[in-house]
Amino acid sequence: MAEIVLDNVSKRYPDGALAVDRFSLHVADGELVVLVGPSGCGKSTLLHMVAGLEDISEGTVTIGGQVVNDKAPKDRDIAMVFQSYALYPHMTVSQNMGFPLKLAGLDRTTIEQKVREAAALLELTAYLNAKPSTLSGGQRQRVAMGRAIVRRPKAFLMDEPLSNLDARLRVQMRREVARIQKTLGTTTLYVTHDQTEAMTLGDRVAVMQRGVLQQVGPPQFLYDHPANLFVAGFIGSPSMNFLPARLDGDLLHSPLGEGRIPDQLLDTVRKHPRGDVILGIRPEHFEDATLIDASDTPLIRADIEALESIGSDLFIYFRVPGAPVRFPELVAVGEAAAPDSASIQLVARLSAGSRAAEGEALDLCYDTNRIHLFDAKSGVNLTHGPPRPQGLGSISEDTV
Repeated sequence: MAEIVLDNVSKRYPDGALAVDRFSLHVADGELVVLVGPSGCGKSTLLHMVAGLEDISEGTVTIGGQVVNDKAPKDRDIAMVFQSYALYPHMTVSQNMGFPLKLAGLDRTTIEQKVREAAALLELTAYLNAKPSTLSGGQRQRVAMGRAIVRRPKAFLMDEPLSNLDARLRVQMRREVARIQKTLGTTTLYVTHDQTEAMTLGDRVAVMQRGVLQQVGPPQFLYDHPANLFVAGFIGSPSMNFLPARLDGDLLHSPLGEGRIPDQLLDTVRKHPRGDVILGIRPEHFEDATLIDASDTPLIRADIEALESIGSDLFIYFRVPGAPVRFPELVAVGEAAAPDSASIQLVARLSAGSRAAEGEALDLCYDTNRIHLFDAKSGVNLTHGPPRPQGLGSISEDTV
């Protein structure tokens, strides 16, 4: 078994700064878990502690059943892939990939065999005699991955390996990383700040903020059942819309008007019968009212300020009167409102068949069954939390 278990791991620097705070996570054997969060949230520090590049202040890291807190990086049987390719320019692809095996003292025949096997998996066979300078960015990153693969370690640790690639190559390499990891079945801990990368790659995704694990689970679970405002705002592009609202029995008052709480949310409302809440609606849960039967759904008259077409969808931006939500966790995901704003900007993702036009008004409806209600003080999701997600690991599946 090559599972990775982090048990209440913390990192505190000599100046008192707390980079990681009591982080617990179980990465099962053969699983790919993605650590995601904004810059400075502690995800790379955590990965470096697993690798042995950073000392652990508190807690334990276990790899393959062995506590590795005091083991040197070379004794942990892990391989790292970094953002920079770190290839030797004077060596061929074959020599770069085989270099760690040469350092380990393996014979030439064994090295050549392992390099050929890794090159075939990475579709690099035709480039084994080439120098890195003649390769594309994607090919260089595959060489860097090949250097890790030839060692057949217990675990791969990947620290934003695709950040240096352009958008097209990132999409291609995401597929490659997923294919290679599934083929090898090697336990993988992958760090990125790109939530799209996290959602498309991970068996499970662990969301971090300020050194604290916010939530972990399968990607779709996090999207459908965010534990709090931070996760709701961070996962999804464009981000979820947030509006101030107030509960009064089974009625919800918000800048979108007054509406009844859907039946499936009534149990939640009874536990939180009155008071201020934050209403969350994802852009795709709006629709042009002329395209569907909107007789039983709330209607909003939207004056379109801006419109973006991406072919398959239209994104429209409009405002509703009211004071924007001001919450510390929304600042962290770039959703902070202007301090003197008297209106709230919303974004809706409409079907391509909509006749929406910039500068014109449009009737919109929204799916009340898909709304989220968050506690106005704590930011905890009141409406969708949490049925327990089905994942491979077992620690902190519904962590808030």
